[in-house]
Amino acid sequence: MNNLITSYSYFEHLLLTLLASGLGLSIRYVLGYCKQSWVMTMHHTLSYCLLPSITMIITFLISGNLALSLGMIGALSIVRFRNPVKSPLELVLFFALITIGIGTAVNFKLSILLTLMINIFIFSFFKIDENLKKKNKSLFTLSFEEGLNLNTLEVASSKEISELENNENLKQFFVSSNPKNFNYKIQSIDKKDIDNLKEIIKKNPSIINIDINYAR
Repeated sequence: MNNLITSYSYFEHLLLTLLASGLGLSIRYVLGYCKQSWVMTMHHTLSYCLLPSITMIITFLISGNLALSLGMIGALSIVRFRNPVKSPLELVLFFALITIGIGTAVNFKLSILLTLMINIFIFSFFKIDENLKKKNKSLFTLSFEEGLNLNTLEVASSKEISELENNENLKQFFVSSNPKNFNYKIQSIDKKDIDNLKEIIKKNPSIINIDINYAR
């Protein structure tokens, strides 16, 4: 079997590098469309662009050369991710980006297929959850460990507020004494959820305080 480095021309290598970066960016933009705000930073965007192409180039360099492959493994073992991964999804996606890079070097059609499958799964789950929310249902629950930037509504009231107690995004509720106050903490990825809830309760005469923090 011919070495991968010599089986492609320089122009074909360039096209494959651009393909690997484009596939990675497509996943990033699908996640952004699905309101995964943690991925919309410059650092994540560059990671999704560069990681597949870097992995592809490494695969080209070590293919067909056992000595170089062993040396590269030793060199790469020194490199570590110092930044902690915030969610299982983030870890899976990094693994997927590396796989896309390797696949582009070996069989770019499989890389395109894998990327298409990932994007379809992400988009489908988002649309299913979005449609369920219109019926006041939810396919998922929010987690503080998912690396998401959440919009927060905190309300203090002298009486119970049913709209808050029955809200699916209620994350914390407690009753304080002397004086007796009802305290609610609502969190949502979507800013509109917080704004709509504020409009519903702001005219309630029992409201003592409303505090809103929007995600950045």
